[in-house]
Amino acid sequence: MAAEEKNQAKTEQLKGKLKETLGRTVGNERMTAEGRAEQSKGDLRQAKEKAKDAFGH
Repeated sequence: MAAEEKNQAKTEQLKGKLKETLGRTVGNERMTAEGRAEQSKGDLRQAKEKAKDAFGH
């Protein structure tokens, strides 16, 4: 399950980055903000998994 969570975090980060870039390209602030939010969600998930690994869970 931990590997699945890590993959999901990476996917969210990548999806968010793409959405942010596309939003900037077309001038859509809402899409840009959504992309940043997805990246943040992925970052948080990744941090949680790193903490789990550090504490041996």
